[in-house]
Amino acid sequence: MSDARRFLESLLQVAIAAAHPRACLVPALPVPPPAPGRVVMLAAGKAAGSMMEGAEAHYLDHHRLPPDRLTGVGVARHGYGRPTRVVPVVEAGHPVPDAAGLAAAEKALALAGAAKDNDLVIALLSGGASANWIAPAPGITLAEKQAVTRALLRSGAGIGEINTL
Repeated sequence: MSDARRFLESLLQVAIAAAHPRACLVPALPVPPPAPGRVVMLAAGKAAGSMMEGAEAHYLDHHRLPPDRLTGVGVARHGYGRPTRVVPVVEAGHPVPDAAGLAAAEKALALAGAAKDNDLVIALLSGGASANWIAPAPGITLAEKQAVTRALLRSGAGIGEINTL
């Protein structure tokens, strides 16, 4: 391996480490609410597992938040899940949404809707969230959403166009 290649690979590793949720997300997380308030963490996208893993460690270890005051759900692309301690991270379809993503979106909406005034709700979103966290409008089925997504992908539509539709 050439010196130039080693140097470029070391730059890549530094950039990846700097963009990892442990480095850039955790310092931006707010302090937890006073008891009995809960932290409700809702995450979606390819980095949902890593974001949830870092946020859990922040609240459980750094702030010593009791596990019963931490709740939520995360959804990541198949193969991108991470081992979490309290808040589950499920894997779902990407780029074509699936039933697991629909169920996770429904759970996230229910958790956000049930939050009390003294709870802190945190939404953690990364690339892929639009496929992993789906909530079709009333009257649109998951199968219809999948068919439209597949057609848009075949047409060469970009992510901005797909999300707009």
